[in-house]
Amino acid sequence: MITVALAGKPNAGKSTFYTAATMADVDVANYPFTTIDANRGVTHVRTECPCLDREERCGNENCHDGKRYVPIELLDVAGLVPGAHEGKGLGNQFLDELTNADVILNVVDASGATNAEGEPVEPGSHDPLDDVDFIEEEMDLWLAGIVDRNWEGVERKSRSPDFDVDEALTDLLTGFGATEHDVTRVLRELEYPEDPIQWTDEHRESLARAVRRRTKPIVVVANKADAAPEGTLDRLREGTDKPVVAATADGELALRRAAEAGVAEYDPGDAEFEITGDVSDAQRSGLESIREVMAEVDGTGVQTALNEAVYDLLDRITVYPVQDAAKWTDAKGNVLPDAFLLRSGATPKDLAYAVHTDIGEGYLHAVDAKSSRRIGESHELSEGDVIKIVSTAGP
Repeated sequence: MITVALAGKPNAGKSTFYTAATMADVDVANYPFTTIDANRGVTHVRTECPCLDREERCGNENCHDGKRYVPIELLDVAGLVPGAHEGKGLGNQFLDELTNADVILNVVDASGATNAEGEPVEPGSHDPLDDVDFIEEEMDLWLAGIVDRNWEGVERKSRSPDFDVDEALTDLLTGFGATEHDVTRVLRELEYPEDPIQWTDEHRESLARAVRRRTKPIVVVANKADAAPEGTLDRLREGTDKPVVAATADGELALRRAAEAGVAEYDPGDAEFEITGDVSDAQRSGLESIREVMAEVDGTGVQTALNEAVYDLLDRITVYPVQDAAKWTDAKGNVLPDAFLLRSGATPKDLAYAVHTDIGEGYLHAVDAKSSRRIGESHELSEGDVIKIVSTAGP
């Protein structure tokens, strides 16, 4: 399962975002380091379900009238402060938790009401653009520190007659969550000495930054957008080369709870909602305030940020394996029972391995269930494809 991690300084709204996205109970408070131990939960990215091409909806629990929600893991850990890579605050604990994350949501306080340490200050007095840069810098320097601490081992290996520097660096960096393919691509783009003894601090830091960029890409979540001073969101977008999503995690959480209580009709990612039950004047006023913000930033931004991270930054597509190509069902008759997030450019055989290693090893051919046509092993799958895999390991 893809893992999205929430990063940011304390009190930026990470835990509120996590609660809104997962509806799990966590501590949320207006002081630094509310989160001490990492929270792990399941949230979803949203896409259109292929059942919209059929006369009836699929009935899957993750499909809301054609809005398909595909599960991913969401990780919320302790906040970062400047100097985290040196152990300040709970920095090392936080950064170590990021090892297996696929992508980072950097949650910043767009209202400017918290300083670099996460302490409350006068709204608008802190520049949220500073929080965009320092998170990335802390992550880069943290990884550079890991490379430095393990470099002596690389130098020892270099004394072996069959030493290969690329192989040694791959062994070192795969422990950080990088794949062999990631390391190969990064090394291809860098210039460095073949002898590890000749490497400088600059060489190691350049390696660390390049690996982090490739393996831990970042989406900036401009949280508390409803309280952001005029022009702040534009400055955030213009001041970074990363995607910036305006959000109100508080607003999303309020809508999710209203929907659970049956007083509002709302699905995560909707651009608007409808009040359907009896609410007090104060509740109605609060919901209408959320409606105004949603009109300005096109929703609450929580679902948008998750989708931006997975579908855009990680370049994933959603593919649905079935056993019956005509009915789009599994062996039990469930319509479109599963959805897999595959890398763009994935093939039917990649899907087979994602379903199960045995299915992949026994792969024979595949059928596009939408067209009822057999497709080749090198065929590139697309978003929303419904595929029947024929394998010697199949039922």
